[in-house]
Amino acid sequence: MSEIVIAVEGLGKQVTDAIGTLTILDDITFTIRAGETVAIVGASGSGKSTLLGLLAGLDQPTSGSVRLDGVDVGAIDEDARAKLRAAKVGFVFQSFQLLPHLSALENVMLPLELQGRRDARAQSLEILAKVGLAERLHHYPKTLSGGEQQRVALARAFVTAPAVLLADEPTGSLDATTGEGIMDLMLEMNRVQGSTLVLVTHDGGIAARCERRITLAAGHIVKED
Repeated sequence: MSEIVIAVEGLGKQVTDAIGTLTILDDITFTIRAGETVAIVGASGSGKSTLLGLLAGLDQPTSGSVRLDGVDVGAIDEDARAKLRAAKVGFVFQSFQLLPHLSALENVMLPLELQGRRDARAQSLEILAKVGLAERLHHYPKTLSGGEQQRVALARAFVTAPAVLLADEPTGSLDATTGEGIMDLMLEMNRVQGSTLVLVTHDGGIAARCERRITLAAGHIVKED
């Protein structure tokens, strides 16, 4: 059996304002093994995106812990968390999050350049070809369709061969056909690279294509299947 790459124990998140304290997540516990594909599902406001941010160390829990590839994310400082994310995690967002002043190729090269990789261009060319964008290398995001922008975002996420890929509604802003194509591509690249895929989605059809589903309601896990 493959090793545990994400271990969540007793995770809670609360926010306090002038009105009072709001519990977003409460006593969340689960593990994810290397190579799994897992969908986090639930209605709007159930805590899905907050949970994804906590898994990445982009936010700090109020209680409990997240261990990413054996490292307690809450026990290290922000600089160490940033280094851990750069080394282990890829991200795909619903809104693509491409830098508008960079071409498709430059967007994909960026994380490799930040790692000081000398093969950044060669690796980026290779992965853009794999996602079907070999002819669109020098186009800027505003000249690409939504589906093409999401393929650039996928290439950027996978180019570092991350241990874990986190995707927040990766097909949410795309039409059904384009979204299915992006999901096909994500699962294929996940299989080829052997990474662990954790995605947040409200789309039951997309969730059903993952090996496991974790369902949240009002900040609690109500079902795992």
